Amino acid sequence: MRITSTAAAELGRQASFAGSAGQMHLDLVEDPCGEGWLHIRLRPGQFSGVPMARTDGLTLFVPEKQYPLLKDLILNYFGDLSGGGFLISPPEGTEICACGGGFRHVLHVDQ
Repeated sequence: MRITSTAAAELGRQASFAGSAGQMHLDLVEDPCGEGWLHIRLRPGQFSGVPMARTDGLTLFVPEKQYPLLKDLILNYFGDLSGGGFLISPPEGTEICACGGGFRHVLHVDQ
């Protein structure tokens, strides 16, 4: 997983505000609509995760079983006067949900 500098800055800000400076946890949760989308959930702290990425004084932890699903994603953050949010950029073979926070792997079969 690659974390952009803007995402690292926002993750660091959130971790510090929550009292777990330098540590954030990312995991995947299934879409409640049941359409196969996986959404990222970010929380301050380490929980039971393993280090996935380190940048700018921040360590991002993920559940070990979800590591393969996350390894090729890019986590970015966009903010403006009306707010902000994290967005993911997928590798090839992945679709992004219209909200920008969910994804699913797509299997392509060559004929």
